[in-house]
Formats: sequence, structure tokens, C-alpha cells
Amino acid sequence: MACRGGAGDGHPASATLFRVSPGSLYTCRTRTHNICMVSDFFYPNMGGVESHIYQLSQCLIERGHKVIIVTHAYGNRKGIRYLTNGLKVYYLPLKVMYNQSTATTLFHSLPLLRYIFVRERVTVIHSHSSFSAMAHDALFHAKTMGLQTVFTDHSLFGFADVSSVLTNKLLTVSLCDTNHIICVSYTSKENTVLRAALNPEIVSVIPNAVDPTDFTPDPFRRHDSITIVVVSRLVYRKDGVSLCRPGWSAVAQSRLTASSASWVHAILLPQPLRVAGTTEDLKQFLLHL
Repeated sequence: MACRGGAGDGHPASATLFRVSPGSLYTCRTRTHNICMVSDFFYPNMGGVESHIYQLSQCLIERGHKVIIVTHAYGNRKGIRYLTNGLKVYYLPLKVMYNQSTATTLFHSLPLLRYIFVRERVTVIHSHSSFSAMAHDALFHAKTMGLQTVFTDHSLFGFADVSSVLTNKLLTVSLCDTNHIICVSYTSKENTVLRAALNPEIVSVIPNAVDPTDFTPDPFRRHDSITIVVVSRLVYRKDGVSLCRPGWSAVAQSRLTASSASWVHAILLPQPLRVAGTTEDLKQFLLHL
């Protein structure tokens, strides 16, 4: 199975993806892609999806791919902006409906998205977040243009409330013809497969993680106390506090039993929106915020 050669116009051809088995794509590694990241959520809005898109784009640029990002306008931030390493960002003048997500009719975004895909010679569309209407629009328009599509789901959703039911129905339609889906955890994969009625073989898991080597403390400044720093959204769908509480308790008990002079400091960044029971745990085990 060979890759197609140059386009004949003096520009290098992008890599061609071939389906070799359910859920897998083959690409010639000697070629590069023109990748378009699409989501309603990007800087200057802050969040996990925003930082994920930015960091992934930077890594792909380092590997030789061309990457652009398409999102909606944020206040006066409209048009084209350039970030680190020449990362090009399109801020489109689309109306926000709710919680930084644009309204979707599929067709109102077609002229802008199609123009960008053609102008940038995009070969792969990578949409992010189930709650992003622009991401679903991009998947739909990409398939009408014969482009390869990838979707990354970042969150867990339920099955009962109105918002989840509507999102799941839209997800089922959007992902039925998507080439590949990526989830950030195995729990997320199970959730997405059930919500969108997907074949598990076309869903991959690339876990989110923090590289500890980038945050290694200075060994010469260590002391007897332990400082635990938690960086989390701490929203109802990603309640990091509930996961941290058992860990805090275990660390506190072990340290306070070993030495009465030892203290454990817990730092929350940012402060949680709801922390029922957490304050009581901290007081019980003498944890100081």
C-alpha cells in the first residue's frame, strides 16, 4: 500500500490515510498533514479543552505538521491571530448561544468553514468536545468534502437530564461517519461508546496526564512538611475534590502518626465550587489550606 506522490503544483502532498482494519488508519510517516483543530472552546477562555488543544497543536507542529485552530470570536478578539511557533487561530464571528457554545444549524457555518478548509488545504479535521456545536458542524462539512475526521471527547455526560439527552443524540449523528474517536480515559471511552452507539474498535484512549519531570521540586529546598497541590476544574462533571479526599486522609494519617511535628499542607487551585465534606476532613486531620 503506497502513498500518493506530490500534487504536481510545487507543494508537498499531504499524507493519505488508509483504513486497514476497523478503527485503524494507516499513514505514510514521511508525509505531513494539514490539521485543523475545531472547537468552541479555546483561549482566551480557560479550561482543560483549551489547554489540550493548544498543547496538542504545539506537539504536532514540532513533528512537522501544519496546524490551524478554528473557534468563535471572544469579545474583540476576531479574525486571525498567531500564537507560538506560528500557530494560526481563526476567530470566527459566530453568535454564542450558551456557555461559550455557538448555536448550530449546520448551514450558517458552512461558508466560513469550507473557505478555511480549502484555503489552508486541510487534510484532517480534528474536532474537540461533545458540547461544542462548531465541532459537530466541522465534522459534518468535512465529510461532505471528503476529508478525514477525528473527534476527541473530553468529558463524561449522563443519560437522563435534558442537556445530556440532546447532546447524546447530536453525538450519535456526528460520529456515525467519523474516521476515529479519541477519549481521555477508559471510563470516558465506555461513556462515549454508550452515548453515541459506537463500535468500540474505532475508539482509542489517550489518557490525559501531567509530566512530573516538568514539575520536579528543588531537592535542596525540601523540608519535613508535605505540600499537595491540586489543579482541577472541580466542576460537577469533574469533581476532583471527591477523588482527593481519600488521598488527603491517608497521607495525613500516615504523616501525623509518624511524627507529631509533621504537617500536610493542601492547596486547591482554583477554589472548588462545592466541597461538601472536604472542610470537615481537613479539620479532622489537621490539614491546613
